[in-house]
Amino acid sequence: MTLRALILLLLIGSCVTAWSQSKSASADISLLTGDVSPVHDPSIIRQGSTYYVFGTNRFNQKLLPIFCSADLKAWQFCGNVFDDVPDWAKAEIPGARGIWAPDISYNSGEYRLYYAVSTFGSNQSVIGLITNKTLDSKSAEYKWIDQGRVIGSTKADDYNAIDPNCVKDKDGNTWLAFGSFWGGIKMRRLDSKTGKLFETDTKLYSLASRRPLDPPAIEGPAIIRHAAHYYLFVAFDFCCRGKNSTYKIYVGRADKITGPYLDRDGKPLMDGGGSLLVEGSENWRGPGGQSLMHEDSGDLLAFHSYSSVTGKATLMVSRITWKKGWPQRIKLP
Repeated sequence: MTLRALILLLLIGSCVTAWSQSKSASADISLLTGDVSPVHDPSIIRQGSTYYVFGTNRFNQKLLPIFCSADLKAWQFCGNVFDDVPDWAKAEIPGARGIWAPDISYNSGEYRLYYAVSTFGSNQSVIGLITNKTLDSKSAEYKWIDQGRVIGSTKADDYNAIDPNCVKDKDGNTWLAFGSFWGGIKMRRLDSKTGKLFETDTKLYSLASRRPLDPPAIEGPAIIRHAAHYYLFVAFDFCCRGKNSTYKIYVGRADKITGPYLDRDGKPLMDGGGSLLVEGSENWRGPGGQSLMHEDSGDLLAFHSYSSVTGKATLMVSRITWKKGWPQRIKLP
């Protein structure tokens, strides 16, 4: 082999390796098109052959916008849940102008959408519930019915009642995880029939905290059961700063849905532990606002990231790869 041929072969091999690594680095991230920005705090679910994502921010001046897709790649705006903050929530949270962090699930024959009303930087907050028989807006049964208050917090409480996530345990019991900053991530048991708080189990469970950090920046719980464990996904650091956002997604696992949750190294999430799952890249900043969905073809993680160019929050969807009992790191493109 001539020297020239050897150099050419090495160059080709180098290019192939670089391409392969680049492809691998973003292989878990679906390349999305259509109405994918601005989208904050996406909550994902599927009814029939259609995937639905519910978001926090206004889209076309609508509160809690809904986005639809048949293939997880091409998305379109397909409606909204609220046109205004409910009167009962305005009365409880003076100055509230938006609705945050929707969480969609299917329980007891209906779709349940939990949502939060608050003002930025305050823990005077409330979580509400609105229900629908179907997500198909063309159906005669399509009608959102607000069920009102589920749980709230005041300045006297050491928690913040926002960022709800409804999840079932292996026995079919339903639970509501929630929390942002303050005392961290909390949980209450729900009545499976009504979607409201369980009357006899009134314990407030603590799942994760970043104290004594000041501020103790943790929020956005999302829980999924995989094999023998429950996995708690949370966002560390700061959202909502455009290209300067520092959100990162961390995870811990537990044998019981109420914890204790530990990271890969065995450190409790109540002591600031957590194993890194997704962090920002050169092109995308502050991944967070996550939700989870199980389907037979693989578990899905939906979240937002901010473009390093425009600073706008953009919807992202990834398949979760499980290995030795843990979700594998997801690299942004």
